[in-house]
Amino acid sequence: MTKLPVGSYVVDTRTGRSGVVMGHEGPYVQLRPYGGGREWDAAPEAVREATPAERPADTDEHGPGCARMGS
Repeated sequence: MTKLPVGSYVVDTRTGRSGVVMGHEGPYVQLRPYGGGREWDAAPEAVREATPAERPADTDEHGPGCARMGS
């Protein structure tokens, strides 16, 4: 399995929570909720990329703050 890059928008399929990949520690992926909050650890096999509809509105596939303004 390929590691998701830091900053990727993902969904933890075991909990249904959405977040951002903050890092990889041991066997876990470290996630943080969109907009901040307490990190949690997820098993890599339970993490998938978020769909465009699951990402925050002010982002695109490249991460936070990358949405085009005025388009």
